[in-house]
Amino acid sequence: MTTTSTTRVQDIPPLSRAEAMDLAAAEYGRFIDLLRSLAPDEWQRQTECEDWDVRAMASHILAEAESHASMRETAHQMRAYRKAKSGPMIDAMTALQVRDRANLSPDEIAARFERAAPRSVRARRRMPGLVRRMRMKVDPPFDRERWRLGYLMDVIYNRDAWMHRVDISRAIGRDVVLTADHDGRLVAGVVAEWASRHGKPCRLTLTGPAGGSYVAGEGGETIELDAVEFCRILSGRAEGAGLMSTEVPF
Repeated sequence: MTTTSTTRVQDIPPLSRAEAMDLAAAEYGRFIDLLRSLAPDEWQRQTECEDWDVRAMASHILAEAESHASMRETAHQMRAYRKAKSGPMIDAMTALQVRDRANLSPDEIAARFERAAPRSVRARRRMPGLVRRMRMKVDPPFDRERWRLGYLMDVIYNRDAWMHRVDISRAIGRDVVLTADHDGRLVAGVVAEWASRHGKPCRLTLTGPAGGSYVAGEGGETIELDAVEFCRILSGRAEGAGLMSTEVPF
């Protein structure tokens, strides 16, 4: 008989910068492996993100990585973000990211990502504390918040790459590569933030390699579902009721 331990949500440790960058390096490695495995026709598969096929999604993640190690590229992308006239500013920036890389072949996207990934991790790891503490404006539904740049670098970029790896895997009908030490740690961070955002007692059981059993307070909702589906719902890719309607940024 196998006994699964239950983790109190308040005992999930926050990511240190070192751990976050180790996760970033591993996630980028898995993303590169996925890109290298794609058949020519799979680059054109539609993803769950309405305006993006697999190629556009890969271009977006490539653009993020390239911006981290280049102040010039960062400034170029941020101009589009700040000049947005309507709608979420992030949409204007991601549209620019994809448009700028529209002429790249799949092999070129993968090759450039292989070069950009370690530079991204290195630059994020070395970012000075003063810069990491700077606050930034955020798009809806989190527009009442002001995130520190360190949160973006350590948490959001890792979640974004991870979720888009899930998106691409689903688009091509392939199982997502998941392990407890990597994906489970990323999901645990999502659980901790989700519980903090809704602030109510609950018991949560997440199944699959990235899953785990969690408790917050006494009583409350009891929720059981697949760990990846849990993140898909919180990211807005699927609908959730009750506590599962609490959104978490990805």
